[in-house]
Amino acid sequence: MNLHIDFVSDISCPWCAVGLWSLEQALESLQGEVTAELHFQPFELNPTMPPGGQDISEHLTEKYGSTPEQQVQIRASIAERGQGVGFEFNPAGRGRIYNTFNAHRLLHWAALQSEGQELALKKALLLACHHEGQNMESHDVLLQAVNDAGLDTLIADGILNSDEFTAEVRKQQAFYARQGIRAVPAVVINGRHLISGGQPPEAYAQALRQIALEPEAS
Repeated sequence: MNLHIDFVSDISCPWCAVGLWSLEQALESLQGEVTAELHFQPFELNPTMPPGGQDISEHLTEKYGSTPEQQVQIRASIAERGQGVGFEFNPAGRGRIYNTFNAHRLLHWAALQSEGQELALKKALLLACHHEGQNMESHDVLLQAVNDAGLDTLIADGILNSDEFTAEVRKQQAFYARQGIRAVPAVVINGRHLISGGQPPEAYAQALRQIALEPEAS
């Protein structure tokens, strides 16, 4: 059975990096059993983040009430999970957190090109954010990710300097908000099944196998 997978996420979310690399491992382990189409859907953790971003420690304290010590522990835990699925986080973490709406617009455009290029751009953006600790509102950083994904940087630059795909991204964000998505990653299978959080590969694989065995809804 071919599964339609909507991966609802934000590139600012470290668990989304863990979840994607983990999901890819799960799909690889299911080759011959399950086929899947993977699509990325927009979710902004910080839609009101102003230009210039915010100090990451200050942001996490304001948003979640965590102390710097707790943040160090959480970062170490996430890094360990990332290492387990082949994603290397920057040991120094990120200095600042930025608005990601332009990244979502570029991902929407990439999806119109091909599933493979959408995946390549998503991974390039996650690496730029969490492995390299880059400024994710910088057009130069975004265009480098576009280049790394094998997409046309001239077209991407035109998108960044316009409002192209703004309405489409807002519409998708509103749709998933209406579906009750409040945290990411949220992995939606065939529009009916939800797997929440950055799960280990084995958990994703088990869930996908079970869903694939279910009779298709009439």
